[in-house]
Amino acid sequence: MAVTDDAIEKIKDMIVSGELRPGDRLPRESELAAGLGLSRNSLREAVRALSLIRILDVRQGDGTYVSSLDARILLEALSFVADCHRDDTVLEFLAVRRILEPAATGLAAGRIPGTALAELVAQTEALGPEPSVDDLVEADLAFHRGIVRWSGNSVLCALLDGLSGPATRARIWRGLTREGAIGTTLDEHRAILGALRDGDAEAARSWATVHIASVERWLRSAL
Repeated sequence: MAVTDDAIEKIKDMIVSGELRPGDRLPRESELAAGLGLSRNSLREAVRALSLIRILDVRQGDGTYVSSLDARILLEALSFVADCHRDDTVLEFLAVRRILEPAATGLAAGRIPGTALAELVAQTEALGPEPSVDDLVEADLAFHRGIVRWSGNSVLCALLDGLSGPATRARIWRGLTREGAIGTTLDEHRAILGALRDGDAEAARSWATVHIASVERWLRSAL
C-alpha cells in the first residue's frame, strides 16, 4: 500500500471508529502525524485527498475539520464521475437510474404533500405544448428532483442527483433527434403525477420505469 493510501486509511479508521466525529477538528499536524506513525508529508497528501472528496474541510488559518459527512456532500463526487462518462457507459448509468428512481417515486407516493404535488403540476403545465429542449431539460430535472426528495431517503436522493449528468445529455439528444419526444415526456410526467395524486405507489413506480426506459431504448438505438 502506498504511503499516502496508508495515511488515508488511518484517518478513515479514526472516523469510522468514532474517534473523530462530524464537525470535529483534527489534532495539530505534528501531533496527528506522530500519533499515526506517519510523516507530515504523507499526512498532508492524505488530508488533501480527503478534502477533495469532502470528507475533510480544510479551513485556512483555522484548522482541518471532519465534514458533516452528509450523504449529499459525500456523493457529489459521483456527479463528477457521471459527467465524465464515456459514451459506451451512459447506458449503464441509465440502467442504474432505472432501478433506483422508480423505487424513490414509489416511496414518494405516500409522502408527497398536496402543496408540493400542485407545484409540480403547475410547473409541468406552464411548459406549454412545445417548450424548447433547454426548458424541457431544466424542467425535467426539477420534476424528478421534486419527487425524489419526498422519498424520505437522503442517500437515495444524493445517488439519483449524481446520476443526472448522463441522463441530462440523453434527454437533450432525445429532444433534438426524435420526433414527438417532448410530447411523450410531458405525457409520462402527467401519468406519474396522476399516480402520486392517487397515492398509488405501484402505479408511480411503473410509470417512472416506463419514463426512464423510453429514454434508455431511444439511446440504445441511437448509439
